Amino acid sequence: MKKAVYPGTFDPPHLGHLDIVERSLKLFDKVVVAIAKNPRKNILFPLEERLEMFREMTKPMGDKVEVKGFDSLLVDFMKKEKVDIIVRGVRLFTDFEYELQIAMTNFKLAQVETVFMMPSQEYIHISSTIVRDIASYCGELEELVHPFVAQKLRERFRCG
Repeated sequence: MKKAVYPGTFDPPHLGHLDIVERSLKLFDKVVVAIAKNPRKNILFPLEERLEMFREMTKPMGDKVEVKGFDSLLVDFMKKEKVDIIVRGVRLFTDFEYELQIAMTNFKLAQVETVFMMPSQEYIHISSTIVRDIASYCGELEELVHPFVAQKLRERFRCG
C-alpha cells in the first residue's frame, strides 16, 4: 500500500485542501492528513477543531484518509507513521520557492520525497488567510469551504 502525508496547519481547512486530498488519492492508496499544532502561528482554531473539520470534510472518502495531529518535526511524524512521501499543494511561484526549501530540508533530514500538486483551477485562489478574512466580516463562504467549516467559522465570528 502506497501512503502519503499531506501536512499543514489547515486553519481553517478549505476546498483547495480537500481538492489536493481527492487528487492525491489518484496517486496513493491512502493519505494521512497531518495537522500541525504549530504554536508559533497565530491560530484561529485549536488543533482539536481543525482535526474535527478535516475529518468531517473527508468522511465520504472512508478509510482512504486518516486525519491526525502532530506537534513535532514533520519528518519525525512521518517516521512514526512509516510514510516517506509528502504531498504539498502549491498555488503560486512564491509558494513553490518556500515549499522547495522545505522539501530539500526534509530530504536532507530523512530522505523523504515531496510531490507538489497544484489545486484545480476553481480553487487555486483560495487560502486559509483569505477564508479567515472573509469570515471575519461574515461574508459568503459557500464557494470556499465545506458547509461544516462554514458553520464553524460563522460560530467563531458570531455571524447570524
